[in-house]
Amino acid sequence: MTRRIQDEYAARVSAGELQADAAQEAVLPEFERIRAALSEPVKKGWFAKKPEPIKGLYIWGGVGRGKSMLMDMFVDCLDVPARRVHFHAFMQEVHQGMHAARDQGVQDALAPVAKKVIDEVRCLAFDEMQITDITDAMIVGRLFEALFEAGVVVVTTSNRVPDELYKDGLNRQLFLPFIALIKERLHSHELVSPTDYRQDRLSDTQTYFSPANAEAREALDAIWQDMTGDKPEPLKLIVNKREVELPAFSNGAARARFHELCGKPLGPADYLAIADAVRVLVLDDIPRLSRSNFNEAKRFVTLIDALYEAHVRLIASAAAEPEMLYVEGEGTFEFERTASRLREMQAADWGKNN
Repeated sequence: MTRRIQDEYAARVSAGELQADAAQEAVLPEFERIRAALSEPVKKGWFAKKPEPIKGLYIWGGVGRGKSMLMDMFVDCLDVPARRVHFHAFMQEVHQGMHAARDQGVQDALAPVAKKVIDEVRCLAFDEMQITDITDAMIVGRLFEALFEAGVVVVTTSNRVPDELYKDGLNRQLFLPFIALIKERLHSHELVSPTDYRQDRLSDTQTYFSPANAEAREALDAIWQDMTGDKPEPLKLIVNKREVELPAFSNGAARARFHELCGKPLGPADYLAIADAVRVLVLDDIPRLSRSNFNEAKRFVTLIDALYEAHVRLIASAAAEPEMLYVEGEGTFEFERTASRLREMQAADWGKNN
């Protein structure tokens, strides 16, 4: 028999794995409500009454408050088929499934995608739901209607209150029925903990390591392990019908080498999508920049601008200190702003209240 969510939380606090937090404890009854309802046997047969739908959960609030951790714990406590997936990654799978269905001549390409999810899980747990793409906005409403109709329970985290999903998006009025559906089928709970655990872990941590040697690599490995554990997976983003991949991603943190993000022909839209999808970026091996790698330097400037504007926390190893990264060639004057931003982003409170 699975353990009650409250008991599991208490056990982890007692073991020193978690710090007791009243705001986190306040949402545990909602998780337990869903766990208990899912554990009830489903009555089958000709005369079995269709069970009342189980209301899901939409947890929203600032970054680092423990939303993802609580959802992971909830999924661990379930004894029914469940899946925990980052929302961006899930939508990428949806697009790939629809593309395959169209290739096979299926008229309603979303139908087989929805059926596959319905056949595989009773609970679908999304991390960091956010809608930034008009195509996703049009798809997600129909998909969730199918999931809810089939009795799939949805639990999701987000940095935004439901009414602010796809805020200021193109043709947003077409998306409003989905927001209404979310509010009807999911209980909304704001996690208002005053503690930003992610920032607290990084507040006394060095975030810029130079030179990019074995010692720097070891330091970044330790920070990455502390933030993500052993569960990172690649995250694929669709930007203007192209695929942009972050090699390692977990709980809002991503890791990549400089060449993987700046050595490829990526543009502003790609870096904006990355900045929107992650809260922390660990970037390995930033080289010295000059006229010999001018294109890479330009992309790096664009990447830093996107991360800076989105208040993404940057942890990096580099060949030199920010002011000495780009010392000769066209664009040295413009790079001064980038160096200044790299310095500012090393501040202990960078990214708070994002």
